[in-house]
Amino acid sequence: MTLNCLIVDDEPAARKLLQEYIEEIDFLKLAGVAENPLKAAGLLNTEQVDLIFLDVNMPKMNGIEFLRSSANLPMVIMTTAYGQYALDGFEMAVVDYLVKPFSLERFLKAAQKAYDLKQLKQKGGTTAAEPGYFYVKSNGRIERVNYNDLLYIEALSNYITLYTITAKLVVYHTIKGILEQLPAEKFIQVHKSAIVNLDKINAIEGNMLRIGDAKITIGQNFHDEAMRNILKDKFLKR
Repeated sequence: MTLNCLIVDDEPAARKLLQEYIEEIDFLKLAGVAENPLKAAGLLNTEQVDLIFLDVNMPKMNGIEFLRSSANLPMVIMTTAYGQYALDGFEMAVVDYLVKPFSLERFLKAAQKAYDLKQLKQKGGTTAAEPGYFYVKSNGRIERVNYNDLLYIEALSNYITLYTITAKLVVYHTIKGILEQLPAEKFIQVHKSAIVNLDKINAIEGNMLRIGDAKITIGQNFHDEAMRNILKDKFLKR
């Protein structure tokens, strides 16, 4: 398997080094080079890209703004001289964050992580060591959220609210983005603006799900698949 790579960096020296590193690794192939995110967007429309090496500080639009404004991007490894943007990058699920100057060894480690993720997605599996929690930034704090404590999620525009057993966390994220990162066997989307934890559903009342004191509407377009997932192998037979 080969990963087609796109370099997005406004510095010629940085682009040259990345190209040299890519040439050294047999499972990487250079698909294109862009001086800024605007040119990168054009290349993404014409080239098959699996992995982007994305700089942060660039004119007109920086790397963080590019991530926030773009949907359905391939995997991203951030490359920057500034470590303070790491939290923003990982909040948007980048594969890795390389602080310049970085060695070929460190570059290879990041590239291998992307390769493993691509291979895992192709197999449709999950890692055995996958933790039972994740982190989000809410109200200026980094909060740990355990899957087993997460009841449901509601969305409004580019923000989502995570309702847990003990807290209500408002996070800058999209419902589509977080759904892709949650375990599919535990969480399902039941409405265009709602995700629920299957283990926390107490009752089904018509087109409503009851989770604790909350009632979540099952959207018409999600109803059949949601009911299959909720009741599959769990309905007591007579």
